[in-house]
Amino acid sequence: MPIHDRHRSALAEAEPVPFWLDDPSRPEPGPTLAGDIETDLVVVGGGYSGLWTALLAKERDPGRDVVVLEARRVGSGGSGRNGGFCAASLTHGLGNGLARWPDEIATLERLGQANLDQIEATLSRYDIDADFERTGEINVATQPWHVAAEQEMLEPLQRLGHKARWLSAEEMQAEVRSPTYLGGLEDSSGVALVNPARLAWGLRNAAQSLGVRVFEDTPATRLEPSGAGMVVHAEFGSVRARSVALATNAYPSLLRRVGHFVVPVWDYVLMTEPLTTEQRDSIGWRNRQGLGDAANQFHYYRLTSDGRILWGGYDAVYYSGGRVTAEYEHRAETYLTLAGNFFRTFPQLEGVRFSHRWGGVIDTCSRFSPFWGTAYSGRVAYVVGYTGLGVGSSRFGAQVLLDLLDRRRTERTALSMVRSKPVPFPPEPLRTGVIELTRRSIAHADANEGRRNLWLRTLDRLGLGFDS
Repeated sequence: MPIHDRHRSALAEAEPVPFWLDDPSRPEPGPTLAGDIETDLVVVGGGYSGLWTALLAKERDPGRDVVVLEARRVGSGGSGRNGGFCAASLTHGLGNGLARWPDEIATLERLGQANLDQIEATLSRYDIDADFERTGEINVATQPWHVAAEQEMLEPLQRLGHKARWLSAEEMQAEVRSPTYLGGLEDSSGVALVNPARLAWGLRNAAQSLGVRVFEDTPATRLEPSGAGMVVHAEFGSVRARSVALATNAYPSLLRRVGHFVVPVWDYVLMTEPLTTEQRDSIGWRNRQGLGDAANQFHYYRLTSDGRILWGGYDAVYYSGGRVTAEYEHRAETYLTLAGNFFRTFPQLEGVRFSHRWGGVIDTCSRFSPFWGTAYSGRVAYVVGYTGLGVGSSRFGAQVLLDLLDRRRTERTALSMVRSKPVPFPPEPLRTGVIELTRRSIAHADANEGRRNLWLRTLDRLGLGFDS
């Protein structure tokens, strides 16, 4: 059978829904807001950022009344569609953090590691079963030029407290067997794996146990000042509050200014059927680390609790105009690319079929990491721009969000990372042209031993970028 036909056959029965949300334990949706209510804090967005904000707000002040408005269902956006890599990094990786905030990277790494520990403690405290595993992660070299680039990161990782080591080609094959692997950089302390949807559902339950009111299927439509507070309007009601936290990530913000800094990029994922014992033995992977390859256009992949392989990444697709719509949730061309690269990485798994295929939207900005801001004299605050690494850093993002709304000066709010913003993207149609040129340049670099062309070198000098 021709290769493409084999890939199509492997995809033929894949359900077009996110694996994590295709779960019989998925909770029933909460009530829709109907009528006008009042509260102390209203959180717009029922993903990780919004749920952590609500939970932490109640932990800080049990007497504070908190309301969450979710346009669809809790976890239906990026929080239920991602790979479940819960990273300690607050800066989208140490390399990005070193390049942008070298003077405060030690503080950022310390805060990030503490944040990951606190996530684990929260799951234990509220008895949240999210399949949390401190597996660590390996960045795998699959081309000769990857080896030196990854080895350069070993010293700063170790210096900043990570349990990191370089794996030779033989040591890498002893961990996970693939003919493409030439070595790997393992960080056993900086990443945990989770079931992302169950994490979101667990955070919702924890927040509700403290008295947070959560309204689902309640899109917020408009924001306006009212006396000393604000009013958030929804389809069938409104919420009057002293303060507002906007946690909408890639979805359109109620503040127009935010749209200048963020673009929605679509990422696609495949999930295999559960592997047989023989198939698992053929690849090893006994320590269950999260894996990612070292290319600019990279894959991320991991094992699930029931022995499947999640395989995502590589393509990062921006659709002209930047709309966020359900019609972009599937892309046959990308699914075939993912399947082809999966079987090139693990040819011993030929014959494995995929059970699920889906896409999700990521909020990316020109510095790849979250940023914050306020509006309406500090009554409104927002966080956005996680660029795919929000599973862990969203808790830190929520802490900063509350610091800003509560007007608290903290170690977090003193950070340059928190006090600065990324360079905005140009308006359309120039935005589409710039992003497409960058995507093509990244692909060219991957095909030419990492050599970056004039366009990418210019972006590097300006501190800008666009990552897959």
